[in-house]
Amino acid sequence: MEAQLNSLIDAVRQACADSRVLRLRGGGSKDFWGQSLTGDVLDTRDYRGIVSYEPSELVVTVRCGTPLAELEAALAEKGQCLAFEPPHFGAEATVGGMVAAGLSGPARATAGAVRDFVLGARFINGLGEHLTFGGQVMKNVAGYDVSRLMASSWGTLGMITEVSLKVLPVAPAEATLMMAGLAQGPALDLLHRWGGQPLPLNASAWVRDPTAQPVADYLFVRLRGAVAAVQSAMAKMSADAVALGAQVQAMDNAEATQDWRASGEQTLPFFDAPSPDACLWRLSVPQTAPLLDLPYAQYIEWQGAQRWLWAPASAAVALRELAQSVGGHATLFRASAAHAQVDKIAGVNTPLDAVQARIQQQLQKQFDPKGVFATGRMHPL
Repeated sequence: MEAQLNSLIDAVRQACADSRVLRLRGGGSKDFWGQSLTGDVLDTRDYRGIVSYEPSELVVTVRCGTPLAELEAALAEKGQCLAFEPPHFGAEATVGGMVAAGLSGPARATAGAVRDFVLGARFINGLGEHLTFGGQVMKNVAGYDVSRLMASSWGTLGMITEVSLKVLPVAPAEATLMMAGLAQGPALDLLHRWGGQPLPLNASAWVRDPTAQPVADYLFVRLRGAVAAVQSAMAKMSADAVALGAQVQAMDNAEATQDWRASGEQTLPFFDAPSPDACLWRLSVPQTAPLLDLPYAQYIEWQGAQRWLWAPASAAVALRELAQSVGGHATLFRASAAHAQVDKIAGVNTPLDAVQARIQQQLQKQFDPKGVFATGRMHPL
């Protein structure tokens, strides 16, 4: 693997010398996201493999080009997992892309985000220097925790070559409850109430099914933990929902597993665009944010903290103002099929304020002073 690593370092150094812009790319499963895809592609997939894995220490070190599915299979053999359930969005997803994108699945609200599991990282900066930050243990850090800073950087600060991740054992018990007949308001109230209690609530999702006759609202909750804790919580949470008029059913675990996977991978029916000009918006808000007065159907995850909806790009200002009014922000996650580039004029991310922009610029200057890595993916240039 030394030759593959040196090839990547040389490519960055040459781009720096030639004043060329590079776009870091693994499997390309997340190419749909971002403001623009510019620069010469630097493919990371040849630098792959699990460097070390210590199941007893709950830590694994992996090269950036390693297929995410390969890592998850190796962990599953030892009864362990990536607790934040990263979405793949395609069979070619890589570990480096997983960290750079920083996207988490259904368990994010309770398990934590990608960055919370990054122990250390090696990466190539814009000058072609191969740097190492962090390690293989959890510890307090003074100043910037640079290895975690790489999570959600989308390849704009440097090329991750290797990352050490904390992994966790698979929970001994799991159950999913389907609660039919809970409108969005009562469902959020229940989730907020349960969030303040010692319950093994691991994931949740609320959605309205317009195909049902009559139209029906559903709240799904997943419990994970000790057998006794899960069984006790099932009884309590079922009783709470029934008291509000819901019909509660425990789902088959195999079926529920497929549904939760489909939720994270955005293959549920809700994620089919309702029209060619509809964009998928992600509203990130506090878990305790109230019901939002919107004319669009919503899919709500993370105990209320993540709210998806389909709306035209022209709704950008209204959506962002509403999200900001409750302490959150709105992201244009997928542009429309009809006119993607026009949609993105609205900005994929909420514009940075003056302080945030200055911090971003200074970070960029420190890690990539020559502007080698494509930064236009985050915000319009």
